[in-house]
Amino acid sequence: MSIRTTAAEVKEIMENCTTSDAIVGSLIIAASAVVDQVYSTDTEIGSTLLAEIERWLTAHMLASSLNRTGSNEKVGDASITYTGKWGLGLDSTPYGQMVKQLDTTGKIAKMGKAAASMYAVKNFD
Repeated sequence: MSIRTTAAEVKEIMENCTTSDAIVGSLIIAASAVVDQVYSTDTEIGSTLLAEIERWLTAHMLASSLNRTGSNEKVGDASITYTGKWGLGLDSTPYGQMVKQLDTTGKIAKMGKAAASMYAVKNFD
């Protein structure tokens, strides 16, 4: 496994991220493993772009779990509404959406999705 980014680089793109470098580092390891798996045989994407995909994927993982951002806050009777929705994958955070933009091959967007097959039936008679 080749780690391509740092906690400082991830926090640089995230507003108000106070998560410890150790925790961000554990998510970097996870993101790096995903990037390694998805692009293991790829020759189209260079090392600079892979590093950016890893950095933004780490930010997505962090924003999806430990560092969620609020879209609506209330002070009296304390209330908060978080951004993003579950089940949307990379589309649930701006960081995940950037990962999809950076992935010029489309491989990461297809990750985990089954390929569809279609067969034609000649005749029902």
